[in-house]
Amino acid sequence: MKSKRFKRIFVVVMDSVGIGEAPDAAKFNDTGANTLGHIAERMNGLNMPNMGALGLSNIREIPGIEKADTPSAYYGLMEEASNGKDTMTGHWEIMGLRIEQPFRTFPDGFPKELIDELEAKTGRKIVGNKPASGTEILDELGERHMNTGDLIVYTSADSVLQIAAHEDIVPLEELYRICKIARELTLDEKYMVGRIIARPFLGKAGNWERTSNRHDYALKPFGRTVMNELEDGGFDSIAIGKISDIYDGEGITKSLRTTSNMDGMDKLVQTTKMDFTGVSFLNLVDFDAKFGHRRDPIGYGEALEEYDQRLPELLQELKEEDLLIITADHGNDPVHPGTDHTREYVPLLCYNKRFSKGERLDDRKTFADVGATIADNFGVKMPEHGKSFLNDLK
Repeated sequence: MKSKRFKRIFVVVMDSVGIGEAPDAAKFNDTGANTLGHIAERMNGLNMPNMGALGLSNIREIPGIEKADTPSAYYGLMEEASNGKDTMTGHWEIMGLRIEQPFRTFPDGFPKELIDELEAKTGRKIVGNKPASGTEILDELGERHMNTGDLIVYTSADSVLQIAAHEDIVPLEELYRICKIARELTLDEKYMVGRIIARPFLGKAGNWERTSNRHDYALKPFGRTVMNELEDGGFDSIAIGKISDIYDGEGITKSLRTTSNMDGMDKLVQTTKMDFTGVSFLNLVDFDAKFGHRRDPIGYGEALEEYDQRLPELLQELKEEDLLIITADHGNDPVHPGTDHTREYVPLLCYNKRFSKGERLDDRKTFADVGATIADNFGVKMPEHGKSFLNDLK
């Protein structure tokens, strides 16, 4: 096995933080999308000096974020090659897969055949069965659920089937069992649902509160990822946040759950204090779930600034043999029509304490270049897709 250039690689996916429409945005009805740019405009400039110092505005100028004269990270753009713009597609591609058949979405709700079968196998009636936000569906059907025990099923612009239930009405163990049943039922190609999500909540009418006991049941990746190769090669593959759910546990040697972006940053810093060789992989979901889909540019901007404030703590803990890669999995422009993800370029920032000066990387034609770089570094089998940029990091 060849020697490792970096002992540890920390990958941070800022969920949905796109940086401008991709070349094929029109195909996805996303012409003009620009998550970071439009948020910065609504905020009258983003205050993110730490991301700026890494080189974020050197990729594309963002109002409020100064271009760095001497960026401390290598920087560039990545374009998605897979046919889709959802979380699983983006993450799977980051680790070397390319998805040609997009996951199905259900803008008119799920087929009656599926709902009937789910009711029969769970013994509970189902209400909802339509696209909705998690807060609005509880306002509409939460009280009915409390009175009847009926399951609240809903979807979104993503390929997800979400099942909401009050923890005092449907115990967590039962809700998780129900979601596993739904997962089995939707493995059929005619459904092609990316994720089943348990959405437990507490409270009462007018004051519902979704709890941190959410659990995702994803499809298994359609092929081996770089994380599988790392695990088989004896390296560590630490998943933080919903990473383990996204890959259905494939190639994961340790999983740390999170409750928020800030908890995710806490867990990431925690892993910097661990003695491991391999990858620590974090998803910061709040950007997407709490602000992008809810079309809240101000909340999104404030969350970005809060995240930026945590970066010095992380950078301080990194060692000379560590590489930090910051990127995203798709866009979710909060001023774009609808509530769907947006087909955008994503930023790429690569930092190591020994870099004297960051430079611009060639535009990447696939997110899989990240996975290829990780595989190259650790000397494991290269993914079928992606081109390593390890030798460009000098």
